[in-house]
Amino acid sequence: MQWSQWQLMDSILPTGGFAHSLGLEAAVQARIILGTSDLKTYVLHVLENTGSLLLPFVHAATKSPDMETWRKLDRILEATLTNEVSRKASISQGSALLRIAASIFQEVPYLKSMRDSLLGSGTASFHHAPVFGLVCGLIGFDSTTSQRAFMFIATRDIISAATRLNLIGPLGASVLQHEIAPLAEEMLKKWMDRPYEEACQTAPMLDIIQGCHSYLFSRLFCS
Repeated sequence: MQWSQWQLMDSILPTGGFAHSLGLEAAVQARIILGTSDLKTYVLHVLENTGSLLLPFVHAATKSPDMETWRKLDRILEATLTNEVSRKASISQGSALLRIAASIFQEVPYLKSMRDSLLGSGTASFHHAPVFGLVCGLIGFDSTTSQRAFMFIATRDIISAATRLNLIGPLGASVLQHEIAPLAEEMLKKWMDRPYEEACQTAPMLDIIQGCHSYLFSRLFCS
């Protein structure tokens, strides 16, 4: 199971996460981020918002990895995400993850049969957080592990985006990730195991900034 866990968090898994900066690129062009201290603050706000808004969906899908529960969570998150950029990013990564998981974890045939059924229905959005929780639940992860993994992936992706935007060097990025780890763990403990009815935005300014991404004249990332 640990091998599966590490593979699910490995950057080589082609889910498209590195095509998204979680609003960081728009924040840089809006001059909200002017230095490394601003970057660290932004990353912490992103992680807090990830915990408050998305962990409840990861938790619920991991605890009940069945089609009925997943479809309900997918519909609720579709209605909850408030800007088109983050909504499309979530759908893109979720769709890719389910397709890849169905191909990799062939010992869980339910993943493929569920995906084929949902694709045929045309009624699913495939948002990332519920798909991640579903996959984790079906391959045997406990809810704590799946929620911590989701927070780790968010941390990894935004710091990687910062490196590619030349906000920080590779060594500095590694140092920053190490510094943020205990703070991310505190956020995990704060928001983990909450019901999806309590999902909320804690940093609405980030949502506004990310929504402006599609208006940038030039951009490296999709969101």
